[in-house]
Amino acid sequence: MRIISETFGGVLLLEPVVHMDARGFFMESFKAQDFVEWGLQVQFVQDNHSLSQAPGTLRGLHYQLAPKAQTKLVRVLTGAIYDVVVDLRKASPTFGQWAGFLLSAHNFRQLLVPKGFAHGFCTLVPNTEVFYKVDESYSPAHDRGILWNDPDVGIEWPVSQPILSEKDQRHPVLAAAEL
Repeated sequence: MRIISETFGGVLLLEPVVHMDARGFFMESFKAQDFVEWGLQVQFVQDNHSLSQAPGTLRGLHYQLAPKAQTKLVRVLTGAIYDVVVDLRKASPTFGQWAGFLLSAHNFRQLLVPKGFAHGFCTLVPNTEVFYKVDESYSPAHDRGILWNDPDVGIEWPVSQPILSEKDQRHPVLAAAEL
């Protein structure tokens, strides 16, 4: 696996080595030794898997408060997403800034989202499956979010009328969010 790019705050776009032949492909989607060599101390404890049937389904922007904040390693098994991170680290010079990435089953790319970032994605095609590892278990007491279309953050989503859960429709804007 190699790092394609590093965005602010340690957000990493990763690309595995994919071995293809007439049968299909083989790849290592995670290798702890790579993370050690990159100086990352992450120990994943839970895997999450979602299916979004309709394109334009938006999940996010989610995060967990300390001490249950999560690092995530996100990849797409089927379909494609526009994956977004927002810097929530108050002391950071990039606080409130966002970055977006195209992840798909065809490009095999993965996104490492460190603690201190909100994360969300919008599906681009039907029946998109997203799989991600986290280094902290889900904690309802620490679960938070920010509004997907907060005008002060200004994310340029690929849809203007996404399909949202009731929960994601009610998140506060960043200025009012508990960080």
